[in-house]
Amino acid sequence: METLQATFFLFVLVPLVNPAPPLQQESLQFYEYDTDVSMGSLTQQDYEMQSKDIRKDGTNVSLDTSLMLQRDDSQLDVPPTKDTNLPTCLLCVCLSGSVYCEEIDIEAVPPLPKETAYLYARFNKIKRIAASDFADITTLRRIDLSGNRIEEIEDGAFSKLLLLEELSLAENRLVKLPVLPPKLTTFNANQNRIKSRGIKANAFKKLTNLAYLYLGHNALESVPLNLPESLRILHLQYNNITTITDDTFCKSNNTRYIRARMDEIRMEGNPIVLAKHVNAFSCLRMLPVGAYY
Repeated sequence: METLQATFFLFVLVPLVNPAPPLQQESLQFYEYDTDVSMGSLTQQDYEMQSKDIRKDGTNVSLDTSLMLQRDDSQLDVPPTKDTNLPTCLLCVCLSGSVYCEEIDIEAVPPLPKETAYLYARFNKIKRIAASDFADITTLRRIDLSGNRIEEIEDGAFSKLLLLEELSLAENRLVKLPVLPPKLTTFNANQNRIKSRGIKANAFKKLTNLAYLYLGHNALESVPLNLPESLRILHLQYNNITTITDDTFCKSNNTRYIRARMDEIRMEGNPIVLAKHVNAFSCLRMLPVGAYY
């Protein structure tokens, strides 16, 4: 009887000293998806030791295979475009009326939630703005499309955005300006390819809230006409401006007129010699930045 009890006791203890089941061992093979797949979180020595241990225990899934599976999964991430079936808020980040779609290689403006107030879609591959892109998003107050490849903006693309206050189209490939919404306070079109003929004579006249206008690093031959009284900052540096008139900033028929709100005009990097056009600045509180000789 004592012999049988000892045998039974040994039979119970033996499984306790055996290695863990294969499933638990295999779980060692999987790492975070944001680690380096070629090495994981292991050194090369750890990698080789793990591979030998797995083969010793007779499991069917090797570390090499699991790494290859992870590598295959990572290759399935297709750069999102407007044709992607995923909702915008899975491609982008949507937070309290703001949509962030930055640096995700989209080629068109994605469909936006109806309550969107702020859109940031900088540094993508957008080439064209269609009239339908913002037609139903009348709540927009700020749009930033800087650093894309925009060459064309369809007529009326911003016409329904009556609440829009800030619009940035900087660092694109525009040759002309679109019709701008009436309540803009800030418009940035720096670093495009805009020439003077690409800006209509009354493009800014009705923008009575416009305070900041950035048109530097373009191909303008003259200062835009009919600048609104609300303007405080005007950047025209590094264009091709060769002419300016007494009515560009001031009123030649009113010597008492003062443009009281204008704080800064930048015109450096243009071929024009500003000292030859003294009367053009008589209504300003300070002279433009630029070449005077």
